[in-house]
Amino acid sequence: MPTLYTQAENNIKKTWFLITSFLVFIIFIGWIFSRVFENPLILYLAVIFAFFQSFASYWYSDKIVLAMARARPIEKKDNPELYRIVENLCIGAGLPLPKIYIIDEDQPNAFATGRDKNHAVVAVTRGLLERLERAELEGVIAHELAHIGNKDMLLQTITVTLVGFVAILSDWFLRMSRYSFSKKKEKGFEFLFFFAILASILAPIAAQLIHFAISRKREFLADATGALITRYPEGLARALEKIASYPRSMKFASNATAHLFIVNPFRGSKIANLFSTHPPIEERIKALREMSL
Repeated sequence: MPTLYTQAENNIKKTWFLITSFLVFIIFIGWIFSRVFENPLILYLAVIFAFFQSFASYWYSDKIVLAMARARPIEKKDNPELYRIVENLCIGAGLPLPKIYIIDEDQPNAFATGRDKNHAVVAVTRGLLERLERAELEGVIAHELAHIGNKDMLLQTITVTLVGFVAILSDWFLRMSRYSFSKKKEKGFEFLFFFAILASILAPIAAQLIHFAISRKREFLADATGALITRYPEGLARALEKIASYPRSMKFASNATAHLFIVNPFRGSKIANLFSTHPPIEERIKALREMSL
């Protein structure tokens, strides 16, 4: 059972395991494609691109996520009260001040991203600032700072770019396979070709499962850590109630970035919520209200 003190170390291990697995997966897919198209250059390109993509995911994935969310940076003069809240909570959490971004969305929500605590970002929506009371806003910010302190955000952010790339790679092969199948009839080719087709169909599904591989317990842990920072679990509990009760989905959220937010930005059926990377909001609120500090 992970604790507040072991979770950060575990997340570092998970991050490097994820990157290594991605490298192996891309090389394997490249080998299959090179056999199907009878061109070893494909394998070499797959290896080069896998290393390049992993490097880019580590250094630039936060910028990609912020661009996808259409978040814009703000300075202290733009919102002094928000800056004071973040500064005070960073002192309590023992963290350097992250960059602060605003998302022009009516839905109240927030996320943290960045490769480490010295290159971290906290992004909040306009709706969050408009609808939450100060104690509730402090609870949300503390939750996001907990993700930074627990080193959750790098693991979450890298997932965004890897899932997207696997989907593109799969789509590319399925399109190219039509030409390959019509041109090649060598013995044993059909088996390899249909194995590659199967891999291409299953690859995006496997990539989506990465979302579920990132344990829902990290949200419970961030809730608990955030409550310890503010010393007021009720503030975060009320914030979660308000965020979850908002009826409309975010305009600029995507399936690739949904797991980053404090609450799932999509509003759907209970069946859809079963496949969410977020634990049920009722369970999170109950856990917060049962905390004793």
